[in-house]
Amino acid sequence: MVPTGTRSTALRRADDVLAWAPSGRVAVPLIVALVVVADLVGVGTVTLLLLGVSDDGASAGRAPVLLAALGYLLLALPLATLAGLRRQRATTAWLVARRTPTPAEAASALRLPVDTALIAGSVWLLGAVLVGVVAALTFPEPLVGLRVGVATLLGGAATAGVVYLLVARAARGVTTRALAAHPPSGRLALGVRPRLLLTWSLTSAVPLLGVVLLFVDPSNPGGPGRTAVVFLAVVALLVGGLATVLLARAVGAPLRDLREAVQRVGDGDYAAAVTVDDAGEIGLLQAGVATMAAGLAERERLRDLFGRHVGTPVAARALAEGASLGGELRTVAALFVDIAGSTSLVRRTGPEEMVGLLNRFFAVVVEAIEAEGGLVDKFEGDAALCVFGAPTAHPDPPGAALRAARRICDAVRAAGEVDVGVGVACGPVWAGQVGTASRLEYTVIGDPVNEAARLTELAKDDPGRAVASEAVVRAAGGEAAHWRPAAEVELRGRGEPTRTWVRRT
Repeated sequence: MVPTGTRSTALRRADDVLAWAPSGRVAVPLIVALVVVADLVGVGTVTLLLLGVSDDGASAGRAPVLLAALGYLLLALPLATLAGLRRQRATTAWLVARRTPTPAEAASALRLPVDTALIAGSVWLLGAVLVGVVAALTFPEPLVGLRVGVATLLGGAATAGVVYLLVARAARGVTTRALAAHPPSGRLALGVRPRLLLTWSLTSAVPLLGVVLLFVDPSNPGGPGRTAVVFLAVVALLVGGLATVLLARAVGAPLRDLREAVQRVGDGDYAAAVTVDDAGEIGLLQAGVATMAAGLAERERLRDLFGRHVGTPVAARALAEGASLGGELRTVAALFVDIAGSTSLVRRTGPEEMVGLLNRFFAVVVEAIEAEGGLVDKFEGDAALCVFGAPTAHPDPPGAALRAARRICDAVRAAGEVDVGVGVACGPVWAGQVGTASRLEYTVIGDPVNEAARLTELAKDDPGRAVASEAVVRAAGGEAAHWRPAAEVELRGRGEPTRTWVRRT
């Protein structure tokens, strides 16, 4: 029994061999050389088959046929090589120059497997006609020429099919570069279905047709010998195995990579790279997944930017319900925080340093507010309006707002860069989108917002730097233990007294 580790290593090495795909300046010459080797293997196979099915043991005509075939190969293979290189000279040109191909050059590169298979098929067709005619003239039974020609033609068809699959595999690097410059647009090269039919013809149709022709051959009424049938069956197994392996990798490897890419995208990794290396349906699928990943990445970037500008809860609500004017009545806790002495501060620091200071200050505010489940509704110069209970419901808006106020004051005092005042109030407000159909802004409007802003002015002169209305403290439950009653004042613009509470120090 082969150890599991050894077997896995062997499979990885075999996979590496099948993954070989040159893409540099030597790509086309190496691929053409690969085609020549495949043709020579096909020639050797057909030669061995013909030696086993000659005319009842008569060998007088073998030598002329073999000499004609040898002479034809010496002439045809160099010419076919030159024809292949000439056909793909545009591909060689942009590979050598290390530049991006033009649309016409990319299209020519994508035809590389088909072009080489057609050239190989043409060479075999002419060769079949030549050896068939020579065999008909040299063997005592002229029908042997038909047998030789048909056998050569079938061998050539199988060889041309293998050439296509080999070149399609070996040219994957060139295909990738061509499709990277000009992605597939819907016009398909040889797709999955034609490739499956091609493999079927190589593994089943051609060998079985060869066996049938051996038995119905009128020039050999006794039927073929055992050696010929066994040899043809072995060749069918070998060619079929090679063709199936090549096709399985051509279809399976991209699908495996696509599955992994889709799984990564599903896990949130929108930077998952998808290489388009197929000009058929699989290539369209690869391009589609790449476009999907790019679109999701762009959407996530916009979502992130949207959330940074309006707040994550507002962004989530807008994405779920759409953007429209209107809103709803909600009971919320409003927190307003403002820097004390900001005018003199900006004169001392300068605008550039002041911006950095504000960013550090707002980072403290955002962290404290979001930690308590609130929303920073807007930044207003050196101040910020924060809301608990809108746009999404909150289990304890008053308590969360008061805790956030204490956290902000403690963090600002620890930083020592600025001095602030924090005001907290609660009550019913209108919460929703205001503006126009082309420019919307989420906001809350109501007396608690105005009250919190007025309390902020009082807080700047309080040692604890935070002042709350009695209503919000009474509704805060256990958080009220951190606050004590203070003066009753009439806030500007309200026309009625407001009982205030301040932090216990």
